[in-house]
Amino acid sequence: MSTPLLEVNDLKKHFPIRAGFLGGVTGHVYAVDGISFSIAKGETLSLVGESGCGKSTVGKAILRLFDITGGQVTLDGTRIDDMPAGTLRPLRRRMQVVFQDPYSSLNPRMRVRDILAEPIRNFGLAKDAADLEKRVGDLMDRVRLPRDAVGRWPHEFSGGQRQRIGIARALAAEPDLIICDEAVSALDVSVKAQIVNLLQDLQKELGLALLFISHDLAIVEHMTHRVAVMYLGKIVEVAPKRELFAAPKHPYTEALLSAVPVPEPGAQRERIILKGDVPSPINPPKGCRFHTRCPYAFDRCRQDEPALRQTEPGHWSACHLHDRPAAENPLAGAKGAALIAKH
Repeated sequence: MSTPLLEVNDLKKHFPIRAGFLGGVTGHVYAVDGISFSIAKGETLSLVGESGCGKSTVGKAILRLFDITGGQVTLDGTRIDDMPAGTLRPLRRRMQVVFQDPYSSLNPRMRVRDILAEPIRNFGLAKDAADLEKRVGDLMDRVRLPRDAVGRWPHEFSGGQRQRIGIARALAAEPDLIICDEAVSALDVSVKAQIVNLLQDLQKELGLALLFISHDLAIVEHMTHRVAVMYLGKIVEVAPKRELFAAPKHPYTEALLSAVPVPEPGAQRERIILKGDVPSPINPPKGCRFHTRCPYAFDRCRQDEPALRQTEPGHWSACHLHDRPAAENPLAGAKGAALIAKH
């Protein structure tokens, strides 16, 4: 793998809980509690997990939409998490975002031309008015919308067309990394496929790196290179797409994949139903955070927090099961090999 474009090391974001309007801090919401990953140039890393696990908080922390509690964020060798706002501004051009809601993410009082021209003007990318107009037209071509639509208002477009405008706005700054925060979850199934195909084409054409935040594993399997699975503020597994979908090394990942529809007619998959609710991020469980719902939990899981460590080349998991003999590990051995061969 090439040198990482983005490196996240032990990232933490704890939101304070205050008592009353002027009250003191009574606790914290441990939204993101020490995660690490990297993204190479031109790579797609998907960050997946249930709602409330901290996925979107990770994206906002990388973009410096708020200050982080701890850890480091490095962009192409330059640390940016503690960088002053004035120094950070030129680097913001290299990181852009596509938001979840195509309806609220566009200013309803701006025409499409002005929406796309704004980042070009902000970063001084156009030589003159003619160059600006040409760049706006080229952006419409890239996202496969007619050029004459630049004079229309956002409410005149469908949800899928608005998301294309959102993608064009992200491209306007000529970024190296685009964070897609549930960018297709609000769209119809057929439109989802179109937007995913568009993102893949743009990635190949422009060499973009993507952090694709999603809970839709069927979409993730179609478009990603690697997958990072989050649970209650922690990353519990990271692996290349094929290895993770074929032979997961964490019980939570196994349960998530069991809910993905099987594409082959007549094929069956054993569904794993997790018991109980996700614990509160205000008071996460001691030991492994997943042990309260894990079907394989044993005494050590309730006491010691497992570290994210490599179980196979390129495959990382935070699970005590991998310290046990293969015969006692339901996620190891012949079962995993058979799944890879079948997949």
